[in-house]
Amino acid sequence: MSSDAIYDPQEASNRKVHEFNRKVDKIVFRPVSNGYGTVVHEDARLLVSNFSDHLSLPADIVNNLLQGDLKGAGANSFRLVFNTVFGLGGIGDPATAVHVPRRETDFGETFHVWGMKEGAYVELPLLGPSTERDTIGTILDFTLDPVSVILPRPEKYIGTVANVADRMGQRYELRGTIDSVLYESADSYAQARILYLQNRRFELGGSSEATYLDPYDDPYAE
Repeated sequence: MSSDAIYDPQEASNRKVHEFNRKVDKIVFRPVSNGYGTVVHEDARLLVSNFSDHLSLPADIVNNLLQGDLKGAGANSFRLVFNTVFGLGGIGDPATAVHVPRRETDFGETFHVWGMKEGAYVELPLLGPSTERDTIGTILDFTLDPVSVILPRPEKYIGTVANVADRMGQRYELRGTIDSVLYESADSYAQARILYLQNRRFELGGSSEATYLDPYDDPYAE
């Protein structure tokens, strides 16, 4: 299979899930994210995003190590300690100010490094576009997150709340692009699918052809 090929044998069922996700977005996610972005100041949303990223660092470090990326694990470990101490528990991000950015990763990337194939395209309820490989990775990301495993209840849910709030903030910031894809495209399913696959393959170090796509481009254009 070429690097830019699309393998979607379950397209019929995926399209049904996509329509469900569109309805949920229209009824719930879009109005909630718009309300969140309107009521909560940009500076406060940034603090929430920082905290969400901070709580994801232990999982990043685990995946860095599983991938054999010692440099990434070292950088993320430094961020974890530095931002905990000097960033008031992670709501600030002084590590970036000293030029140590987050090396974001996940189990999907770990499986990619280990040689697992991408598999078929999948649209997940509520979570949206994915692949068979990334779906397995997402399950492990949720179930084996060190923060949720180590912390007792109800503290273990702090990360989930922060992540949901951060996602609402991202939905608000990207509302123009997301609304264009979901509600203005001739075929929002095909548009979302090709955007996800191209961007994900680029993130994982795909070929030069696997570059970011403009969401306003027609996926069927010659």
